[in-house]
Amino acid sequence: MRSLLLTLLLAGSLSAPALSQEVDWPEAAPEDVETLDGIMRAYYEVVSGAEGDPAEWERDKSLHIPEALVVITSARGDSVVFRPISISDWHANSGPVRARSFYEYEISREVRQHGSTVHVWSTYEWKSAPDGPVGGRGINSIEMVWDGSRYWITSWSFDGRGTPVPLEYMPQDIPGAWNGDR
Repeated sequence: MRSLLLTLLLAGSLSAPALSQEVDWPEAAPEDVETLDGIMRAYYEVVSGAEGDPAEWERDKSLHIPEALVVITSARGDSVVFRPISISDWHANSGPVRARSFYEYEISREVRQHGSTVHVWSTYEWKSAPDGPVGGRGINSIEMVWDGSRYWITSWSFDGRGTPVPLEYMPQDIPGAWNGDR
């Protein structure tokens, strides 16, 4: 009985990717997903733009599997709070139009890969204007899979508490980690 249950569970998990491909989901531009640099560039471009600009949620969806998970870490008093939501809920909560100008871009990256599984530890900066002062820095933790022809984002998370970025994750040309006073 136990082996039958395990067989059924494995069969169900192996068929899951086929199910996600049947969902009505936007097709990605090849330059957005054929390389790791391409998907990382697109990942940051879709969240960046001026107040009042339409959000690029269809392009963003095309980078993710339909079941992708976003985990936001925040603080409630002295407690750490984790809020997991689907990529579709993330888009719905963010709205169709940018509420404020926001420009986020990668400044450093650490990649680990085993088989088709890829983990990207991406240090970023954000600004309120493309040529404005740095508003903050953080790290996006991004999980992906490579299906042989493209990358798919399966999940991502960030620590939204303003936690300083350790020096080891900063690029060499930026002195010191952000300490919250810049």
